[in-house]
Amino acid sequence: MRAIDAGIVVCDECHQLNRPESDEDHGACTRCGSHLHPRRPNSLVRTWALLITAAILYIPANVLPIMTVNFFGNGAPSTIMGGVIELIHAEMVPIALVVFIASILVPTFKLVGIALLLYSVQRRLPMSPRQRILMYRFIEWIGRWSMLDIFVIAILVALVNFGNLASIEANLGAAAFASVVIITMTAAVTFDPRLIWDNTDMDDENA
Repeated sequence: MRAIDAGIVVCDECHQLNRPESDEDHGACTRCGSHLHPRRPNSLVRTWALLITAAILYIPANVLPIMTVNFFGNGAPSTIMGGVIELIHAEMVPIALVVFIASILVPTFKLVGIALLLYSVQRRLPMSPRQRILMYRFIEWIGRWSMLDIFVIAILVALVNFGNLASIEANLGAAAFASVVIITMTAAVTFDPRLIWDNTDMDDENA
């Protein structure tokens, strides 16, 4: 049985369990006073909007140069994939693998994973709630590692600044990539995982 079936509403702010007196107006939280909602308002719509925005920004994040490395006044901008290829040519395969996973695979998995969660909840696909919640928790956990590239670039820009001798500059691709990471992390927050369990009965019937 779900908490909502027992007449219990969880506060989104402080997670206090409340038992509203009315089914129509759930009132305010008894602890923090926030307005109570049985589910986050417009959770699916907001998450879809954020996901589509992130998918659009994902294109310039991979097409535009992410940084420019200058040595003795000469340098050429490189994209994320271009940087991975350069690292492979420099025989730094482990670092190239880390960059590829953190900057290519992880954002792609997050976009596809969140889209699959939204679609499965809306269309009630024959996918068990356990599979959905494990995917959701993995997306939440792995999201923070997508910022690895941005942290590295920020550190390099701050430390490597020797004029014409050597310098590193961040390009527009870095801003687009950071936006993708932040927006996908926000999308994971706006998605209400309780929606996964709202159609559990139908999923069990289809299993």
